[in-house]
Amino acid sequence: MTDNRVRSVIIVGGGTAGWMTAAALSRFIPEREVRITVVESDAIGTVGVGESTIPQIRLFNRLLGLDEDEFIRKTQATFKLGIEFVDWKRLGHTYYHPFGPYGVNMEGLSFHAYYLRALKEGWAGDLDDYSLQALACREEKFSRPLENAGNSPLSSIAYAFHFDAYLYARFLREFAEARGVVRHEGKIVSVNQNGDSGLIESLTLERGETLQGDFFIDCSGFRGLVIEQTLQAGYEDWGHWLLNDRAVAVPCAVGGSKRPVTRATARPAGWQWRIPLQYRIGNGHVYSSAHMSDDEATHLLLANLDGEPLADPWRLKFSAGKRIVTWKKNCVAIGLAAGFMEPLESQSIHLIQVGISRLMTLFPTKEFRQVDIDRYNRLLTFEYEKIRDFLKLHYHVTQRDDTDYWRYLRNMQVSAYLADKIELFTKSGRVFRENDELFNDTSWYAVMMGQGLEPRDYDPLADVMDDDKFRARMAEIRAAIRASVDWMPGHHDFIAQHCAADAVQFRRKAGEDEVIATAKTVKAPA
Repeated sequence: MTDNRVRSVIIVGGGTAGWMTAAALSRFIPEREVRITVVESDAIGTVGVGESTIPQIRLFNRLLGLDEDEFIRKTQATFKLGIEFVDWKRLGHTYYHPFGPYGVNMEGLSFHAYYLRALKEGWAGDLDDYSLQALACREEKFSRPLENAGNSPLSSIAYAFHFDAYLYARFLREFAEARGVVRHEGKIVSVNQNGDSGLIESLTLERGETLQGDFFIDCSGFRGLVIEQTLQAGYEDWGHWLLNDRAVAVPCAVGGSKRPVTRATARPAGWQWRIPLQYRIGNGHVYSSAHMSDDEATHLLLANLDGEPLADPWRLKFSAGKRIVTWKKNCVAIGLAAGFMEPLESQSIHLIQVGISRLMTLFPTKEFRQVDIDRYNRLLTFEYEKIRDFLKLHYHVTQRDDTDYWRYLRNMQVSAYLADKIELFTKSGRVFRENDELFNDTSWYAVMMGQGLEPRDYDPLADVMDDDKFRARMAEIRAAIRASVDWMPGHHDFIAQHCAADAVQFRRKAGEDEVIATAKTVKAPA
């Protein structure tokens, strides 16, 4: 019987995507079954756009069996309970997209409908008062979920992390190499195909070496060395919906808020991120080059830091969109090689995770069956398109008209899918999660309400509960959340007690972090 099993996997490129992929494959596929090689060159810098995550990253880390406190210490991580949006609805306005639900569902009906009823009646109060994560973000509090907490809001706290993506890749490299993954240093100068089938057979390196493999995973970043430059998978450009095509980034010293939240501040032609780590803050300005010059964007970023810059700013060009197919022949693209839609809503690392998980469920034989490849491509297209439409919501539903950039986005034509979501919510206050899309109904609700899309009506079943009982239940929910947040320790107090990292210094070199660790363990900044 012919052995059609894949015996050799070559991952082209390291960085976050490459080492997440290598770590996952080495965790679940024994070294004796498949030889895994990562080819990367120290001469090629990595793109650091993924320092902020969403709660799904915890599932990935748990599947690997990582110790969370060790991971936090080694990646300079802090905790994250949501995203703070500043100036998106209008200048001077702030709202939160929290991880976790608002309130609790009652009588078989979503809490969202009850809040809209209270809003129409004029006594609802601030939506954030019904979210543990939103209140904790505002008050710099954090706790992991408590065991045996019953139905307390403290029993199920959803959270994610801010971390140094370079350090995370290095941490996963150690994990993968301990399980047999081989790192091969070198710059690839040619990708060699079979003349008949077009399958990739080998890579030739600058020093003349040839590496043969059965299956190739392209983690080479925007350039798509295998999936695009060789296999010509094609690229679907979404720049007419997502205008931003440039970013400038710089780390700065710790200063300002220590809240467990990523801050996204809308700017005249884009937005600025603030990602707090234990010993530095990651900052960046994503913008449209058609509406702002590189120098102006850099100046705006540097003028809005909470601490002294720790390096020179570095710039990045990109085109929002995705490969038409992310798997072609015997190559699958993961990470930036597959597509990129700017880091709004912190979905960049999640898309790496999705690519890996879908690959694990459809891992090929040497036949590379087209039916498996087609299914993978459909799943990834669905994931990218639904995230794209959620990002578009932030730009399209806004009261801002102070620049040409915002006026265009307010009036742009959107997809039928997004238009339907907006119409349903506007008319009836209803929002649904479709077919396991990444962002659930609470996420859509948070952003729609936060951006000022207040519905004309709400679910009529919310009127079934009598007024006295309704007011009492809403007050109980607010009180339980208030008491829970009051109990929670301070964010950095929690880190100092459980997972403070060693002090480090950072300097920027050739577009990547060079990290110099000290031997002395110190407390996290107070």
